[in-house]
Amino acid sequence: QVQLVESGGGTVQPGGSLRLSCTVSGIIFSINVMGWYREAPGKEREWVAGITGRGAATYSDSVKGRFTISRDNAKNAVYLQMNMLETEDTAVYYCNTYQGSNWNRFVWPWGPGTQVTVSS
Repeated sequence: QVQLVESGGGTVQPGGSLRLSCTVSGIIFSINVMGWYREAPGKEREWVAGITGRGAATYSDSVKGRFTISRDNAKNAVYLQMNMLETEDTAVYYCNTYQGSNWNRFVWPWGPGTQVTVSS
């Protein structure tokens, strides 16, 4: 059974930074494309970033240039470095597998997520 645990969220001012972590168990981690997702108040859950087993990364337009996704296959972990945070980034952030535009059909059961609040 796949288990996902996110951490690293918190409250920061606009322009600040946070680094999120996600630990995955129950899979052969290194061969899975991983991603970060977020769900803001009143909005549907959206894809934020993805990374292949070898480290090739992609980003949504809303975070490109500000966020960096990375992974450590030896630790079964994926990270999201968030810089230049904006109030619009406020959301609960989740990790999961990423399989392109139809990602919602393929994700594993969601973990608890971690809250990111950007406020002045």
